[in-house]
Amino acid sequence: MWFRKFLSISLVITFALSACGQNPSEGSASSSTLEPVSPTMEIPLASTSSPIPSSWWHPTVGLTWQWQIGNMDIDTSIEADVYDIDLYVNQSIIDELHATGRKVICYMSVGSYEDWRPDKDQFSPEVLGNDYDGWPGEKWLDIRAIDKLAPIMRARLDLCKSKGFDAVEPDNMEIYTNNTGFPLTYEDQLKFALWLADEAHQRGLAIGQKNASDQVLDLVGIYDFAITEDYFFYNEAESMLPYIEAGKPVLAAEYTDLSGDFESYCQKSKELKFSTILKNRNLDAWIQACP
Repeated sequence: MWFRKFLSISLVITFALSACGQNPSEGSASSSTLEPVSPTMEIPLASTSSPIPSSWWHPTVGLTWQWQIGNMDIDTSIEADVYDIDLYVNQSIIDELHATGRKVICYMSVGSYEDWRPDKDQFSPEVLGNDYDGWPGEKWLDIRAIDKLAPIMRARLDLCKSKGFDAVEPDNMEIYTNNTGFPLTYEDQLKFALWLADEAHQRGLAIGQKNASDQVLDLVGIYDFAITEDYFFYNEAESMLPYIEAGKPVLAAEYTDLSGDFESYCQKSKELKFSTILKNRNLDAWIQACP
């Protein structure tokens, strides 16, 4: 659903060391000892010569959340610590949510072209792939062409920042296993994901891993939280546990158009310490949260 040459050799090496510095068997064991902190606490980072800000929002396990992307008329009455809403909502909605103490996540698709977006004409034809089945007006993107996609994605992230969002949901970052029309690989997807995280953090924005469970061990040390869809239904939920072990929340959504037992999902969710909700597939305002 609803997922200039920018990298110097030194940046690639930095990413590789950050993502792969531990053995897979170690996972996030060292981070599992983190002390609980407030869901809205800002954690200062070590000083660096790079332009990365001194801090950004670090969400923690146990947050409640609402996810509404299906329209721009956001129902702000839902009781939730965090709202995940579209980049292009009116500024007044973001301001209202912040005024009531909520954190706000900026939804933007990074792996697909959407023909209703205001920047749709900036995508060059060579980066547009196959149609995204089930979502009229969407096409997959060639994420290898970061030099062509970077100006668009950076402008979107700049808009997220200027509107006061706290974090980014990069939709369709799970892409190489889909019928995109491009010969994309695991490494292509990982490179793109690492670039996105760096760009978000440079702007003082947290960023969440969207699905892509096979890349958890590569990304959990860099990304700030995770968002999943139907992971209980497809028995993939436990693949996201490294985030919980690192003190980072998993915001899990199941959908009403599948036949799973949401009550049983909630029981499992409590064991795993996930933040789980039930939503309609079109992500309108309706929500059922686990008790």
